[in-house]
Amino acid sequence: MKYTVRTLAAATLAAGTAVSLAACGGDDSTSAASSYDGEIGSTDLSAVCPSTVTVQTDWFPEAEHGHLYQQLNYGGEGKDAVTIDADKKTVSGPLFDGDNGYTGVDLEIRSGGPAIGNQSVTSQMYQDQDILLGYVDTDQSIQQSDAMPTVGVMTTLEKSPQMIMWDPETYPDVHSIADLKDTGATVLTFADMSYIKYLTGAGILDESQIDESYDGAPATFVAAGGGKAQQGYSSSEPYNYENTIDGWKKPVDYQLIHDAGFPTYKSSLAVRSDAKDDNADCLKELIPVLQRGTKSYMEDPTAANDLIVKSVADFNSGWVYDQANADYGVSKMRDEGLVADGADGTLGSFEDGRLDKLVDILSPIFAKQNTPVKDGIAMDEIATNEFLDPSISLG
Repeated sequence: MKYTVRTLAAATLAAGTAVSLAACGGDDSTSAASSYDGEIGSTDLSAVCPSTVTVQTDWFPEAEHGHLYQQLNYGGEGKDAVTIDADKKTVSGPLFDGDNGYTGVDLEIRSGGPAIGNQSVTSQMYQDQDILLGYVDTDQSIQQSDAMPTVGVMTTLEKSPQMIMWDPETYPDVHSIADLKDTGATVLTFADMSYIKYLTGAGILDESQIDESYDGAPATFVAAGGGKAQQGYSSSEPYNYENTIDGWKKPVDYQLIHDAGFPTYKSSLAVRSDAKDDNADCLKELIPVLQRGTKSYMEDPTAANDLIVKSVADFNSGWVYDQANADYGVSKMRDEGLVADGADGTLGSFEDGRLDKLVDILSPIFAKQNTPVKDGIAMDEIATNEFLDPSISLG
């Protein structure tokens, strides 16, 4: 799950509301059909998809989710039909396919993290089968391949923004995560992160350097005066630490875990394995719509970011996210190739070689944690490109 330096209040809120928010599944949680009564365009999903396509995200609204908010056409016909539900932490409205118009179904975007009591997206998908798609990291899909299997059907991020950051003034000779090993610097992380197990298992970091007491707040990093490194997201923390964190307000340096050899697909859109075939007709038509939404968002995120910022403000949950955060997030997604075409040139595609590598990396880690990977798992049980339109790319 994702935390940032702005989430301490949200995490505290979750402790008191986890039960009530986690219970927001089932028929009662599905938003009523939107008031939009416009004409269905050239992409008609009404005959093959649920009347409300429900997507469970892994956090509150942010730029990394912008492709979904783009589908609500907030800058056009759909704006007045969009509903922000501050109690349920959802945003819903008619689902559009860009210039192809209204698709005949609604889209409900559900917030994750503290909004669902910090439960995993996978567990939510199995508790509430109204959820068609959920953001599931590929390493999580591999870990749950036996107990709660999911299949990725589209990537939302070609590279994970997960990174480890450090103070370049304190460590001028550190240019990678591996360089931190020689310094002996403590690395602040959340507990039981699979990429940390990879970094220590591969000898990139020493286990003695890892401090799993990180709670999302900046206090420990700031108090160390540059002496400690810390996990974070390249699309968020570097901006916040340089511009908003009292006691710091200077640049940090970092390396993506992707570039350190851990190539997970962060926040992939996935379905429950037992629901894939039943929803195949819908997914065949829906996933290309979502591909086009991603392309459209990366070309012009203005309206979707307006909706993201407004939704966060209306939620009033403790998660703070303004226009500058959103602009920075999009900039990083472009500049670092976080959102990019897959190796085959298709937007949203998975690469078998990366999946193989992840299984090889993670199998011994998860076996040690008593969550063994499904014996003999095939790559198409983890992710599939069968629903993608190979003609859609950012190029």
